[in-house]
Amino acid sequence: MNGMSVTVGQAVPDFSAAVTGDCIIRLSELCGRRLVLYFYPKDNTPGCTVEGRQFRDLHPRFAALNTVVFGVSRDNIRSHENFRARQDFPFDLISDGDEALCRLFDVIKLKKNYGKEALGVERSTFLIDENGVLRHEWRKVKTDGHAAAVLAAVAALD
Repeated sequence: MNGMSVTVGQAVPDFSAAVTGDCIIRLSELCGRRLVLYFYPKDNTPGCTVEGRQFRDLHPRFAALNTVVFGVSRDNIRSHENFRARQDFPFDLISDGDEALCRLFDVIKLKKNYGKEALGVERSTFLIDENGVLRHEWRKVKTDGHAAAVLAAVAALD
């Protein structure tokens, strides 16, 4: 499985994914724009809500830097639509129910929750430049202040 995951400095293989608004996005169609993919465990949970709100609040600044933001989790589109509407997110959420993107970016990790071990999404963010190259990755993300750190990395690409 690790052999297929992306590495900083390498081009990200083209992918397509279902997103809110009843659309399918393709990485190749976003060429010329920067892309932030932030992976989070679950819609409507406290940490994921805080993280999403921080990306929401900084969204105009990401947009000014030619950067598209997507939140990614394994939740279905209906759950995503509700979460997005409730939090007034100006960006779309990707439904990765088959875990194809989670595997590509190697974010499924063994996690302990209430003493039980289970596979889950490790909070992680990836910055892809306008040529489709992975430029930064953040793993084991702490939510507070994270979106601002990602924004600083985007600005540093200029």
